[in-house]
Amino acid sequence: MGYKIVVAGATGNVGREMLNILAEREFPVDEIAVLASRRSLGTEVSFGERTLKTQDLDTFDFTGWDMALFAIGSDATKIYAPKAAKAGCVVIDNSSLYRYDPDVPLVVPEVNADAVLGYAKKNIIANPNCSTAQMVVALKPLHDRARIKRVVVSTYQSVSGAGKEGMDELWDQTKAVYNPTDDKPAKKFTKQIAFNVIPHIDVFLEDGQTKEEWKMVAETKKILDTKIKVTATCVRVPVFVGHAEAINIEFEDHLDEAEARDILRESPGIMVIDKREDGGYVTPIECVGDYATFISRIRQDPTIDNGINLWCVSDNLRKGAALNAVQIAEVLGQRVLKKG
Repeated sequence: MGYKIVVAGATGNVGREMLNILAEREFPVDEIAVLASRRSLGTEVSFGERTLKTQDLDTFDFTGWDMALFAIGSDATKIYAPKAAKAGCVVIDNSSLYRYDPDVPLVVPEVNADAVLGYAKKNIIANPNCSTAQMVVALKPLHDRARIKRVVVSTYQSVSGAGKEGMDELWDQTKAVYNPTDDKPAKKFTKQIAFNVIPHIDVFLEDGQTKEEWKMVAETKKILDTKIKVTATCVRVPVFVGHAEAINIEFEDHLDEAEARDILRESPGIMVIDKREDGGYVTPIECVGDYATFISRIRQDPTIDNGINLWCVSDNLRKGAALNAVQIAEVLGQRVLKKG
């Protein structure tokens, strides 16, 4: 016996990935409904070998459905998630709306799978920010061994994190560089993204952080440990898919780089590719379509007593969004609903 699953936002980048991953991982689905806004009503999407037509999110009845994977943004989630939850359907939400709600668990299964059990307060589970998700997968096993005091992270985030509009803008501006008469001014981003990097993701806060940077701090504390100090600089780069992060970690106890490498190699969700030679590391283009969080460039930081540097790369549409949501659904099914 399988589950009755809903994917809301099925025509977007993340919604389509959710469908792909549900099929790839052979999630036990008895029935599936794909939802979209009225302007996308009837659009066909793929689920394994099947083709499905989207239904109207606004009129859909969630009664009798087991889980709904939401990829519709905070504004729409505010309207439809409570409706689904009230109807008894557990919502796994990819937006930022519920991430900081104390009554909603924020879950990365490799890190805090037990937190799923807290879903019942609101019948909602939150998916973290894409940049946070891959980082905490890397931090968790090291934290268990040597206790992390402080993290300094610089992110290099692809345009797909800004949705289809971000990807289209990079594509259009890149073509325009080679055709000077075809001007493509910045619309989605604050400055030209083609052949450029922009140290600005989301809105600015009063203290000078952007909200994306604040999210990484708040979410790491909620998922992993409130005592960890985190400072982030988040940068948008002209890459279509795949986020990269340069992470500096300060521990309470000494951790040798060789032991750190061994720990990460044995940890769930991580693939270590770390050769000190040309090409002996993973870049964003190589992680696209993969489930793993890739770790490279592991080395001691000689400027502090207990420090490690590493390079972390992951497909942001997968581990940063759709894959993590499906993994949450798997944990929920195995530990709570127990149908599949």
